[in-house]
Amino acid sequence: MFIDLHAHAYRQPYPGPDGKPVFSTPQQLIERYDELGVDKGCLMPIVNPEVYLPQSNEEILEIARTYPHRFIPFCNIDPRAVSNSSDADLGYLLRYYRDRGCKGIGEVMPNLPFTDPLVWNLFAHAQRAQMPLTFDISTRIGSAYGLYDDPGLVQLQASLQAFPDLIIICHGPAFWAEISTLDSVDDRGGYPSYPVRSEGSVAKLLRQNPNMRCDLSAYSGYNALARDLNYAVDFLTEFADCLYFGLDICAHDQPAPLADLLNTLLAEGRITQQAFDKIARDNAVKLLGL
Repeated sequence: MFIDLHAHAYRQPYPGPDGKPVFSTPQQLIERYDELGVDKGCLMPIVNPEVYLPQSNEEILEIARTYPHRFIPFCNIDPRAVSNSSDADLGYLLRYYRDRGCKGIGEVMPNLPFTDPLVWNLFAHAQRAQMPLTFDISTRIGSAYGLYDDPGLVQLQASLQAFPDLIIICHGPAFWAEISTLDSVDDRGGYPSYPVRSEGSVAKLLRQNPNMRCDLSAYSGYNALARDLNYAVDFLTEFADCLYFGLDICAHDQPAPLADLLNTLLAEGRITQQAFDKIARDNAVKLLGL
């Protein structure tokens, strides 16, 4: 069965603009897991106000205590927390939640540049706490959420090199679009459908940075594979040790096609059982010490 490295759930989901709940309840997410063959998932609180109303780390811990065999808690700290300064002591918070069972940090989504001193302060404390960190990414500052990076993911590259002992787990449309060279820089903000004519920044950075990992969740991760299955097979094979299955299910009825895609590639013999097992669960077991 799969381990979902990227999950969200609220005990009392609040409504979106259309009046429908934005997120699943834990029970709804478990029902989807049973349908998709997912054993357990990593619950990530959303704390950055650019995204949704913040969720507490305590709620995540409470859900994980209620369903210990289905959920793994992550914690999250906004880099502006405590004193909104680049020398804020965020370490005691991370250690506190780590010691209470949180296995990682995320989903980090403030709309600040990767190399902003506030962000690098969070990265530094995460590195000291020896906790992996998952981010989402943006193509702009303002009217957006996610860490901002330039075309080519140059700020991510600088961050990976500045914090070599921090496992950074990459996620989001502006990241996965760069699995290929782009026809237009505007394609970074969407889901390119054209094939991978030549490899982009993602593969190059993976080869250069041993602390880089990738979360295949959401439509962005699925689209990065589905847009060119021939390249996807090569990518999954070469980087099987660095990739994690994930779903990023928000609304309970959200499509989640990644499981079917990976199962199909395995059944057709296009990826090996070993590569499949690593991506589906073994990498997560190793990373999180499960």
